[in-house]
Amino acid sequence: MKTTNPSITGGCACGAISYASTSTPLFSFHCQCRACQKMTGTGHSSAFICRDAETEFSGQLTWFERQAPSGNVVKQGFCATCGSPVVNRNSGYPDKVYLTAGSMNEPSGFKPQKVVHRDEGHAWDLVDPEV
Repeated sequence: MKTTNPSITGGCACGAISYASTSTPLFSFHCQCRACQKMTGTGHSSAFICRDAETEFSGQLTWFERQAPSGNVVKQGFCATCGSPVVNRNSGYPDKVYLTAGSMNEPSGFKPQKVVHRDEGHAWDLVDPEV
C-alpha cells in the first residue's frame, strides 16, 4: 500500500523511523498502567488508534513484546538508535496500530477521549480530570 495524502505523519526523535497514515484516528487516550509508565519513563502514555492497512512505516523498528493482563501480546515498536517509542500492536486487534501522540509531526492535533487505568496513576502525573 502506498499512503497518499496522509492525514497523520510522525516519527522518532532522530528521524530514522517515520510513518504516514490516511486513517482517521479511531480512538485516542492516555494510559496510566504501570507498563506504559515504564515504557515511556513518565506517568502515562498518550496514543491513538489507526487502521494498520492505512498506515505505512519507513525505517527499521525494533520490537519489545510482553503479555498484557488480558492475555493479549502487546508489541512496542521503537527506534533502535534514539529509543523513541513510536507504535504499539495488540494481538487482540491485529488490524489496528497504536501510534504515540508525542511522535506526531503535529501533536497539537491529539485530543484524548479517555484515560484508561487511571487507578494506577500517580498524584504527580496530572491528567485532565474532564477526560
